[in-house]
Amino acid sequence: MKLIKVHGSKNYFFILDQTELSTPLKDEDLIAFTQKITSSKGLLGGADGVLVITTSTHPDALAKMRVINSDGSEASMCGNGLRTVARYLSEKFNQDNFLVETMNANLRVRKEKKLAEGVHTFAVEISPVSFNKSSLPFKNLGHKRIIDTFLPEIYPGLKFTSIAVPNPHLISFMSQKQIESNILEEVGQFLNSNNPYYPDGVNVNFAQILDKNQLFVRTYERGVGFTNACGTGMSATSLAFCLTKPQLAKFNTQISVYNPGGMVKVIVHSKPNYWMELIGNATFTEIIDIPENSLYDLDFSKAKITKTTEQKAYENFVTSLPHFNNLTAN
Repeated sequence: MKLIKVHGSKNYFFILDQTELSTPLKDEDLIAFTQKITSSKGLLGGADGVLVITTSTHPDALAKMRVINSDGSEASMCGNGLRTVARYLSEKFNQDNFLVETMNANLRVRKEKKLAEGVHTFAVEISPVSFNKSSLPFKNLGHKRIIDTFLPEIYPGLKFTSIAVPNPHLISFMSQKQIESNILEEVGQFLNSNNPYYPDGVNVNFAQILDKNQLFVRTYERGVGFTNACGTGMSATSLAFCLTKPQLAKFNTQISVYNPGGMVKVIVHSKPNYWMELIGNATFTEIIDIPENSLYDLDFSKAKITKTTEQKAYENFVTSLPHFNNLTAN
């Protein structure tokens, strides 16, 4: 059996292709496997989650992707992860443009021109979009929708926008000093523990506007905590950017979104409904050969690991980015 350690903007995962197993893991086994392999004492220093590939029940989709977070919870979508799954399926089936089934929708993915030499790049659809509180959900905040709104219950002096894409996100634009403070950790931990406002938790994104069509985003991810990048978070933040700062962000135009793990491009579309294209790296760092029984036994001692050269190419790309070193210095 082969596992692959991958990342999109240093949002790290293991890809597990259940269709290659003689006996696919049941959900309880998947949760235990994910919690073990992604822990800091797991394999290769752990990861943010496991991307599980299964056979799609939709005739027009090439395969189905499930996202199991490091704590064992399941996310409805993961944009950074979908890019790596798109690459895996592209190479497995020799296709460059196809649909992948996710929890809420079949999403279009395609191979893109490389961001830099040696940096495999894919574009993935992020949708559907909803602003309704029942989709997020939130309560006790006095609003049916939250768009560029002060929420003193959550934090004084900050305006927030809340969007499901379909993962739930809470977004605030602020200064670099505020982003570098402990506000994000405070808000992220509060809203992802027992609280009266987001009962199921929420991904919290703090964004700094760098220039026209340029952002820096940090994310506290539900089920994970601080992460180098969140694909749906960067997509939702780009949509909020276009909606609330129209003098600085344009629809149907590439927005450069920097993050602690690098940079992606997001194109926000408004027709026929809101949806985003997320364009970024799909990097394979290690190929892992492991006996199938080891997945059930949670024993990774027999894993044979082959390191690729792709991480070096990605690091070269990141260090060449304008703004990056200044943004991530703190």
